[in-house]
Amino acid sequence: MNFLRPLALTSALTFAMALPGTALDLTSMTDDERNAFRDEIRAYLLDNPEVLMEAIGVLEQRQAEAQDAMDADLVKVNADALFNDGFSHVAGNPDGDITIVEFVDYQCGYCRKSYDVVQELLEKDTGVRLILKEFPILSEASMLSARFAISGQLLAGEDAYAKLHDALITLRGPVTTESLIALGDELGLDGQAIADGMNAPEVDRILADNRALGQRLQITGTPAFVMHDTMARGYMPLEQMEQIIAEKRKDS
Repeated sequence: MNFLRPLALTSALTFAMALPGTALDLTSMTDDERNAFRDEIRAYLLDNPEVLMEAIGVLEQRQAEAQDAMDADLVKVNADALFNDGFSHVAGNPDGDITIVEFVDYQCGYCRKSYDVVQELLEKDTGVRLILKEFPILSEASMLSARFAISGQLLAGEDAYAKLHDALITLRGPVTTESLIALGDELGLDGQAIADGMNAPEVDRILADNRALGQRLQITGTPAFVMHDTMARGYMPLEQMEQIIAEKRKDS
């Protein structure tokens, strides 16, 4: 390492800060002074590349903090639609001290992976209230599955929806109206009646409301979670979810 470089850079910075007007205003320098200043900065960074990594780390931290603050504002503005929409299924403890909202697509591999994690979380933590938002964005099969689940909820109630949700998130094989009818019948429900209600206006409204909410929250993929005032986009292992919950309980 060239130990004269930091001294040269310091001298250049000191000179620049002594100039009239705003500190480090390159427009106040002569062309020779400006070129020399730039050369010293470049040489210093080449000799000390770790400075760049440190700066990048600071930038990423600031960006993450800004994103967290923006997400918290989005959650606050959309709190009623998130937590009290009047139609989304509630699992876990309805009176829990921590509420998690999950946006789910039945054809999403990471949603299926998250399902096992969330189920384990609900078993371990009886203070969690889980709200499920149908958010079909991947395929026609996603939309068919979501419509079938919502139709079953409207027709037969929350217990029927819970059965359908558990079955659809673990379903393998092609998804067609016929296969969904068969699935409903296997669960002891009226599969044909549920299928007949898949295109009802209320189903359309619920899906449109969820889609609009997701857009306002800048959700572009699944799974996506809102945990109290924290947005978490993508799959999370159990330990990460438990850590966030512990932090929220500590802050409340």
